[in-house]
Amino acid sequence: MPAATLSPFVDAALDAAHLDAPLTPTGRTLGWGVVSTADIAEKVVPDIAALPDARLVAVSSRDQHRAEDFARRHGVERAYGDTAGSTGLERLAADPDVEVVYVATPHGYHHRDVSALLRAGKHVVCEKALAMTAAEVRDLTRLARAHGVFLMEAVWTRMTPGFRTAMHWIRAGRLGRVRSVEASIGTHRPVDPDHRLFRNADGGGVLLDMMVYPLTWTGAVLGAPESWTARAELGATAVDLDTALTLDFGHGRGHVSGTLSSTVPHQVTVSGTHGWLRVDGRINCPTTLVLQSADGARGGAAPVVEQVEVTGAGYVYEMREATRCIQQGLPESPVMPWADSLELVELFDQVRERIGVDYPNDRR
Repeated sequence: MPAATLSPFVDAALDAAHLDAPLTPTGRTLGWGVVSTADIAEKVVPDIAALPDARLVAVSSRDQHRAEDFARRHGVERAYGDTAGSTGLERLAADPDVEVVYVATPHGYHHRDVSALLRAGKHVVCEKALAMTAAEVRDLTRLARAHGVFLMEAVWTRMTPGFRTAMHWIRAGRLGRVRSVEASIGTHRPVDPDHRLFRNADGGGVLLDMMVYPLTWTGAVLGAPESWTARAELGATAVDLDTALTLDFGHGRGHVSGTLSSTVPHQVTVSGTHGWLRVDGRINCPTTLVLQSADGARGGAAPVVEQVEVTGAGYVYEMREATRCIQQGLPESPVMPWADSLELVELFDQVRERIGVDYPNDRR
């Protein structure tokens, strides 16, 4: 079967041998800082700590007690909260032992927080979305370039073994020519105006929080869409509760959706001329892959099911990639380059204009 043509970031991910053994050091030990004690930081920081060439130096929070509690539970050396003279973030940014910072604040604070860290000469791994608008992403990459530091959006899916396994199969031609991608993600959450997912100023809603995952799959195998249509349901807090995109790539099509209002199967199906591949369960860090060849389907053979093992919670892979890049003096990751972050948020800007979601950051 002919090999499939995939996006350049996929080839970079598949050729990255360090991702096969994420707990093997790739260079000198780096001093890490963590901005925010949010739920996502609780999940990610243990995976940073698992890296043998990582040292957890400091964590910042607006509240000193919260920072101290987080530091105690995760083995972080120092805790910085707000004081009368400076914020916890400013105190962390001034710490000379902090070389690279993981930013886990809500979307609406990413530009502010990452800008401060880049200006302080810190390398940064920032949770997705990298920023709320394309203008903000352009500014962050400009600052990273000007200060000679590394910057990466934490789209962990690209580095995970399940995603890489699926891409190996597709690149080897097991699906033939990819023609379509169908993907869904989401769950029902009661509306809470105080939660970041429902706060407009925090970049709440489906688009910025969830849609990067299904779009990671379409982008990997079909590239950038030539045209698209969107539909959405907006909630009382002016964020999108349900969003669906139909994408036309010329040589293929895609349909992706995300929701906060109903429980849906988390699933991706990639269909080609020689077969189909389905990801069941977590599409952001796949562990179950189902492969059906066209010949097998015609002969009545059952699909092949493969279980993929994941190290830690699955975040060690993106942190290994960031660590390797910093150790080697790279400004950006070939697996998660700045151009891809910008391309995605440019699409989000256009979709928001179409569905009627406006953020305060649009006017800055």
